[in-house]
Amino acid sequence: MKKIRLAVTLTDDRGMDSEVSAHFGQCGYFLIVDIENEKIKSSQVVANTAQHGGGGCQAVSEILKYRVSHVVAGGMGPNAINKFAAANVPVFTYCGKASAAVKEFLESSLGNIDPCKDHDHHGSCQH
Repeated sequence: MKKIRLAVTLTDDRGMDSEVSAHFGQCGYFLIVDIENEKIKSSQVVANTAQHGGGGCQAVSEILKYRVSHVVAGGMGPNAINKFAAANVPVFTYCGKASAAVKEFLESSLGNIDPCKDHDHHGSCQH
């Protein structure tokens, strides 16, 4: 029995009907999806209470509190990518509706994320 806890960045709190947020650290909400044997068992929306707080992406620590095993975001900076890699949490990229992102995740058709180009000049999630 394979269990996955997927986190998806959201622009608002409408869950599967929300758009995937373009940037991990600036998303207002996360969709937490529990998947078992490639089927959605439950989902919930939680607020991102660490939107770019402090140095680097505090949102990484915030979302890891939910014991997620995978993350989908429109984009993120290299520090966040490195923090997820250190936690053995694969990160994928998607632009569009959260429901479509989850569907493509289940179909294994999402691409791996690359650092946001606008972060190259300073190497952190701060803007």
